[in-house]
Amino acid sequence: MKQKQINKHNLLDEGVALLMRQGYHGTGLKEILDAVNIPKGSFYNYFGSKENFAAEVIVHYITPYLNQLNQYLDESEGNAVAALNRYIEESIAELERTDFKGGCLLGNLMGELSDTSDLCRIALQNALNDYRNVWEEGLRRGQTEKRIRADKSANEMADLWVNAWQGALLRMKIEQSTEPLKQCYSQLLGDFFKA
Repeated sequence: MKQKQINKHNLLDEGVALLMRQGYHGTGLKEILDAVNIPKGSFYNYFGSKENFAAEVIVHYITPYLNQLNQYLDESEGNAVAALNRYIEESIAELERTDFKGGCLLGNLMGELSDTSDLCRIALQNALNDYRNVWEEGLRRGQTEKRIRADKSANEMADLWVNAWQGALLRMKIEQSTEPLKQCYSQLLGDFFKA
């Protein structure tokens, strides 16, 4: 990669870490730039504004999760439910490993920016839709494999999953426990969605 691409990637990585820890309004540009040793004037060459930066951070944040889940589904060998289980179990283990810090950047920013930034609201909506679409595909495959109930659409169940999971992530932060996540997982994927 060229140095400009490396710098932009480093800024986005640092943006994910700081926005996760401190939120959008609690994170200053100087703090981000100092962390990656880039002069302040250069920031605007990469992003144009802090709001544009946050919108790109959202995409940067969700992309690895989408790639991981897609990879698990591609490797599932006729068992999409096992791929979804693997993804969630690894996610829960990672949140336990990090002592519940951060949660989900999307959920954190939804509460902070949805009413104040149309650009970020749209970026968040797109990220959640992309996440939902991968779940929908996994659930649809599970229906074809006769492991997921067919009397509900994969789209409806994927929407329910995203809504419940985001709520469980917020409760996890308050309770400092992955029990809300485990409950969401067992009640939906382990019960309600099953064929």
